Amino acid sequence: MTEISFFRRSFLAGAAGLTAITFMFGAVSPAAAACKNHGDLDTRFCDDNGDLVADTPTDPSKWLNPDTLIFSYTPVEDPSVYENVFVEFMDYLAKKTGKKVKWYGAESYAAQVEAMRSGRLHVAGISTGATVFGVNLAGFVPVAMMGKHDGKFGYRLQLITHKDSDIRKMSDLKGRKVAHVTPSSNSGNQAPRALFKSLGVEPDVDYKVIYSGKHDNSIMGVANKDYDAAPIASSVLDRMHDKGVVNKDDLRIIWQSKLFPTTSYGYVYNLHPDLQKKVKEAFLTFDWTGTALKKEFGKKSDRFIPINFKEFWTDIRTIQKTNGTVYSQESLKGLKVKKKKKKKKKS
Repeated sequence: MTEISFFRRSFLAGAAGLTAITFMFGAVSPAAAACKNHGDLDTRFCDDNGDLVADTPTDPSKWLNPDTLIFSYTPVEDPSVYENVFVEFMDYLAKKTGKKVKWYGAESYAAQVEAMRSGRLHVAGISTGATVFGVNLAGFVPVAMMGKHDGKFGYRLQLITHKDSDIRKMSDLKGRKVAHVTPSSNSGNQAPRALFKSLGVEPDVDYKVIYSGKHDNSIMGVANKDYDAAPIASSVLDRMHDKGVVNKDDLRIIWQSKLFPTTSYGYVYNLHPDLQKKVKEAFLTFDWTGTALKKEFGKKSDRFIPINFKEFWTDIRTIQKTNGTVYSQESLKGLKVKKKKKKKKKS
């Protein structure tokens, strides 16, 4: 045997062994190996252009082009109610894309993110805080947001209590029972945890945090005196007041923040590029005049406006990083907060 043949055989044997080891411990796909930047994104996604959202796959075989697009709106309140609110938009989306459009009534923020991550959800409106989870864990690409013709948009974090309560300032929260929404909620948890410390109150230290599951649960809980106070989204309180579900006069606002961006709307990163363009166009050209969307959100918004996740979500990402948020499958479980059943009061 020549020396060259020996080294050739040794090299081939070593390569075979390396292949076996790679197979055992998980092969690195050519696409993943070629990716120059993941940022905060899950390793299945790539962000080579640096816009902080997942790039569309370069391999056409990875593109989704379903016959039916699944659409979902953030589960702020009863999902079945909002199916009727978005019915005209879904019809318009179907017309613009040439696809059937079906409603998915998600029961939690986690359900939305998981559905998109698994390929079962294609187009969605995801709440402010959960948007960052959707972007990093599910490949969500936000392209629009509700706003006004003059470009104005947003909502505030408001800390509310009942008007009969003796809570009148932040320090009065100490020793109380305060409803937060879910771990991922911006105004319902992330922002209070990041901002309240500078105001002299630390959640879970100075007061007991109870997760209600949804903003409307927190608001009704305060109105019914089940909770002493709650940080909530002003936009949800406004809608509930306008519907007559709750009366603002029964509540007291202790403190409120600067404006935050509202629910973002977009699509999953691996939709066919032509379909991505049509979905974005549907949002930005939909006429709200005379629609259920106008009736529901018209006091604050009258159209969808274009957004840039990197720019518009800067404060939200900063708040979450301040709180040490990690975007992982484990953290996604924290978005699953179910409403606790109320005990019946004895008469």
